[in-house]
Amino acid sequence: MSIYQFKSQRKPTGGMYHKLSKKKKMWLGNDFLPVRLGSTKAKPMRGFGGNIKMRLLAVDRANVTDPATGKTTPNVKIITVKENKADPNFVRMNIITKGAIIETEVGLAKVMSRPSQHGVVNAMLIKK
Repeated sequence: MSIYQFKSQRKPTGGMYHKLSKKKKMWLGNDFLPVRLGSTKAKPMRGFGGNIKMRLLAVDRANVTDPATGKTTPNVKIITVKENKADPNFVRMNIITKGAIIETEVGLAKVMSRPSQHGVVNAMLIKK
């Protein structure tokens, strides 16, 4: 079953909106593919306009930036997921999403990229 990313056809009162146009293919979405902690695995996906996106399925490394110095430490090993506001169950399953707090070799970091969309994990070091 496909995911339809457009406004609801029903009004808050329960009535129906009048259709302005038929459904378009550009309004279709993709299923959620969780980015798990593990050896790096990526899958190419066709994006809008024929562009290719690399969707991560698993990752074990991240690019961590220190906001105090502005320097980026690439290829830092991810140890575990500490907190995830998207879903508390994601912490137990070690699923990485944007906004997740991950424990790395250099300290705790907050994920700033969207791993399943961007194909890479970029994180910002958290001050203690």
